[in-house]
Amino acid sequence: PRLHYTSFLSCFFCRGLISHGFLFVLVQSVAPYRCSNEIDLLITLGQFMEEIMIHLRKITEENFVDAFNLKLTPEQERFVSHPIRSLAQAYVYREQCQPFGIYKGDTMVGYVMVIYDYDIPEYDIWHMMIDESNQKRGYGKIALDRVLDYIKAKPFGSSNRVTLTCNRDNVRALNLYKSRGFTETGAADEDEIELSLMVQ
Repeated sequence: PRLHYTSFLSCFFCRGLISHGFLFVLVQSVAPYRCSNEIDLLITLGQFMEEIMIHLRKITEENFVDAFNLKLTPEQERFVSHPIRSLAQAYVYREQCQPFGIYKGDTMVGYVMVIYDYDIPEYDIWHMMIDESNQKRGYGKIALDRVLDYIKAKPFGSSNRVTLTCNRDNVRALNLYKSRGFTETGAADEDEIELSLMVQ
């Protein structure tokens, strides 16, 4: 029931039909009946508010500079290509890919690109990253769910297969992908291992 309720409100909020204030009143008035205590309520409300604030926006001429300004920690730079390189690839593959900014509200906090490989065929997730100042907040997990929702709409082709690669030393990212059902295929290119998922 809670999932159904929050998903319903999220649709209204994302379409601009209700404000933050009104959303808070709605959740506050109903959530006490679904939570065992006030602490549980506050945690639930906080997580819900964080989740509905995270969304994808297509990279355009209005926001590509914000993508250029995203940063990883120095130790993460070997794991993921910077959006500058990714957007150059997006131009080359522009008929079969879509780069996104990952947003919290109106602030870009990360980047990801979805590309369709017509030869296999499959959807590939490339270069997913969260800016170093916004890591360890669960944004990557929510953003990955948003990406999978986008892929399920089949924007480029009908394949249900989703594939990505991850450096074997990038333990946090590997754990995230596996928590969402991705499994190792056995294919690898040096330190990059391939993981795949079938979506409906």
